[in-house]
Amino acid sequence: MITFRVLSDEDDYFIREYEVPCSMTLLDFHRFICSDMCFGEDVMVSFHASDRNWTPLTEYTLMDMGEGSASMEGVQLSDVANDVRQRLIYVFDMLEERALYMEVVALDGTEAPARVLRSEGEAPSPDGATRGAGSIFDEAMEDFGSFDGDESYDDE
Repeated sequence: MITFRVLSDEDDYFIREYEVPCSMTLLDFHRFICSDMCFGEDVMVSFHASDRNWTPLTEYTLMDMGEGSASMEGVQLSDVANDVRQRLIYVFDMLEERALYMEVVALDGTEAPARVLRSEGEAPSPDGATRGAGSIFDEAMEDFGSFDGDESYDDE
């Protein structure tokens, strides 16, 4: 089994942890994510293997798009996520470049059905309706209004 921690750069309160079989294909993982997040399976998505700095490397798409990419259908998770700290980027909105960021947090040799281990926060909406809905920065800054009208900051 592979345990992934999944984060979104749109909502600091969103987190998922998935435990999935190593033999699961990227296509089946895509379907599992769509089911959990209530995404439609018929949109163009891709996985990217990435380095430690989230720089996309190899792209895996629903259909073979030619040089530089491979089809999700024939690639098992164990082929792209075979080390703790391995990272994947799941791009679910290619036009707006919206993605989920996944990191392997545990690996073991067992096989069992895929499951959600942890689910916190609202999943990003594929249409962008909840985009940026839960930023910790925005919440913290609510207490600070504009400095306009504050006499202590007026030029003298």
